[in-house]
Amino acid sequence: MVIKCPEYISKALRLLEESGFEAFAVGGCIRDTIMAKEPDDWDMTTSSTPEETIEVFKDFRVIPTGLKHGTVTVIIDGQHIEITTMRIDGEYHDSRRPDSVEFTSDIIKDLSRRDFTVNAMAYNHKNGLIDPFGGKEDIQKGIIRCVGEPDKRFNEDALRIIRALRFASVLNFDIDSNTADSIKRNSFLLNSIANERIRVELIKLLRGRGVERILVEFKDVIFTIIPELKALDAFPQKTPYHIYDIWTHTVKAVAGVKNTPELKVAALLHDVGKPQKFYLDDKGIAHFKGHPELSAEMAVEILKRLRFSNADIDIISKIIKLHDTRPDGRKKKLIRLCSKHSVNIVKLTLELMRGDAAGKNPEHYDKDIASYEFAEKQIEEIEASALCLTLADLAVSGDDIKSLGYNGKEIGTTLNRLLELVLDEKIPNKKDILLDEAKKLKNN
Repeated sequence: MVIKCPEYISKALRLLEESGFEAFAVGGCIRDTIMAKEPDDWDMTTSSTPEETIEVFKDFRVIPTGLKHGTVTVIIDGQHIEITTMRIDGEYHDSRRPDSVEFTSDIIKDLSRRDFTVNAMAYNHKNGLIDPFGGKEDIQKGIIRCVGEPDKRFNEDALRIIRALRFASVLNFDIDSNTADSIKRNSFLLNSIANERIRVELIKLLRGRGVERILVEFKDVIFTIIPELKALDAFPQKTPYHIYDIWTHTVKAVAGVKNTPELKVAALLHDVGKPQKFYLDDKGIAHFKGHPELSAEMAVEILKRLRFSNADIDIISKIIKLHDTRPDGRKKKLIRLCSKHSVNIVKLTLELMRGDAAGKNPEHYDKDIASYEFAEKQIEEIEASALCLTLADLAVSGDDIKSLGYNGKEIGTTLNRLLELVLDEKIPNKKDILLDEAKKLKNN
């Protein structure tokens, strides 16, 4: 099999080979190329030691990325290439990194330490495709399978557990039965992995084409990562608007929402507080009053634990809190929401509502979607008309109000009152009219 490598990779391979070393493009770039996808980056492995690699590329910029584990980064034609010495990993005692590594010149030994067969392939122009574990065949079959013994692979590096789910979701592959059994058996090992690293894999998993299937089949792994979600599993909703339990509804919402990180995560957590707000009325119909607020509060704690940024936490928690604020056709209501929370937050909330609708009783879907689409058109009108929505949009400033004799907190109170009047369309957003109104408020 011939793989067309980028010119900068071919150049790096050639320079290493001309210096007497073996060198290969390796891992995900080979997988993606076989799948006719453009690789995000190209990694290489070589028989040269890190010091020898640095010498080979002495005419290029070289960054000693991780010399202990044999990795240097070489920049050729403006492209960063991570080049790692072929190695054999020693024992693992922290379910993350080997205690030691032994460099080798045997590509098969290097590939044998890797996680999954689809990532354990190498290529150079001299030897062609090196595929000792059947990675190409597994790609053709659509299978994620561990290299060697799954229990051993996951005990070496527990992050591989969620990486397996991520690859299966993103590539829309199945997981080999032995690998799947081992994942379920060893999911507790994820408790030893840094939350930052889990967050990265979780977001990628949620954005994959196969996310619905993976969240259903491997729900216990997700519950290990986010224990608060376990209460949703098999929890009946008992309302005319729902035909699924809360977890199944959540999974369908994740699959149905627009594919952005904040919306996928919001969909996963949007009903996390629902079981705690459950009660039945005298007709046997369930209600969950206050669940958006509780879910938002719980989401904040979960996202902090997973080391999300403050900005992401703010956006995700806000749209979760608002997701049950249904549009009713009133433009004034949307204007108020945009004023209080920003146009962007309201637009994201409508997107979350769309995903939420995908997990409800299909009888209500068309009506719900029609109301969201109408609200989205109203939002477009609001944006196009450049309405005054915030204090920053007012035609008067704090200094203008101060010049009328207002002081301290009175200034802010007056500005907010003027904004309310503008939002209610009682007065236009014009400076002279706003100042006249401020004078009246002062006299009163």
